[in-house]
Order: sequence, then C-alpha cells, then structure tokens
Amino acid sequence: MGYIIGLIVVAVLIAFWLMGMYNGLVKSRNRYKNAFSQIDVQLKRRHDLIPNLVETAKSYMKHESETLENVIKARNAASDARKSVSPEDSVSMGALAAAETSLGSSMGSFIGLSEGYPDLKSNQNMMQLSEELTTTENKVGFSRQAYNDAVTMYNNKCETFPSSIFAGMFNFNQAVLFEVADDAERESVKVSF
Repeated sequence: MGYIIGLIVVAVLIAFWLMGMYNGLVKSRNRYKNAFSQIDVQLKRRHDLIPNLVETAKSYMKHESETLENVIKARNAASDARKSVSPEDSVSMGALAAAETSLGSSMGSFIGLSEGYPDLKSNQNMMQLSEELTTTENKVGFSRQAYNDAVTMYNNKCETFPSSIFAGMFNFNQAVLFEVADDAERESVKVSF
C-alpha cells in the first residue's frame, strides 16, 4: 500500500513538473509576442509621423521632390512589411528589417537635405514633429531590445533539455530576433531641425 502511495506521489510530482515546463514555454512565447507588439506600436507611430513631417517640409523643399517621394515610398514599404510580419517567420522579419533600414536611409537623406533650409528648421510644426520622431526612434530601440531579450529567453527554453522535448511535441517554434539589416541602421537617425 505504501508503495502505491509513493508511486502516486511521484507521478503527481512529475505531472506538476511537466505542466510547469509546458506553462513556462507558453509564458515565454506570450512574453516575446507582447514584446513584438510593443515594437509594432512604435513602428506604426513612426510610420504615421513621417507623412506629416514630409507634408510640412514640402512647401520649403520644393526642389527636393525626389527625396520626399523616396521617403514616402520607403515609409509605405516599411508599413506594408510591418503589417505582414510574424516573429516566427525569418523571411517576414528579414523583410521588415530591410524595409526599416531603407526607411532609415531615406530619412537620413531627408534630414541631411532639410539642414539647408533654415526656415524649415525653425518651423514650429517641424520642430514638434522632429521631437516626436526622435522620441519614437528611441522607443523603437528600447522595444527592439526588450523583444530580442524575450526571444532569446524563449529560444533558450525551446533548445535546452528537457523543455526542448515539449517544444518539439507541442510545436513551440523558434522566434526570430529583430536584427538590423545592415550597419547603416545601427546608427539611429539624427533629427535636428
């Protein structure tokens, strides 16, 4: 009788241990998905600010229409990539990183050209939008760091024994880090009007 009670206790402990492992994987997956949604919020804010910035600059930068058009094209491509991204899909994450890199490059050109327009730099609306964009860029960086930390923790759980057994059994697929596509994006866009 004592032997059976001992087996039942061991079975219950193993069951709780297995449930804890499974629940840990679920919590980690939810953590990185939440972290990605924070990046998404900041990228949307960034994408929403850019047309206002370009619209404000249009009247001052009439001879720079190609640069303004490139910014809007890059913004639209980044916005489209953001809408179709999945943290578990390396292709869509790569497309998002590339689109954001392109947008950063276009914004760098835009900001560089706008430096030559003193009236634009002193425009109150432009200064406010620039400040909002700078703040958003910082938030994107912090959100990306938090996301990558959460993904690393989740991926570690998926790869380490014994939780890797559950990860494989219950389709806990590895998440993809949000890495910048090239070194140009590693430097944040400097906004000064």
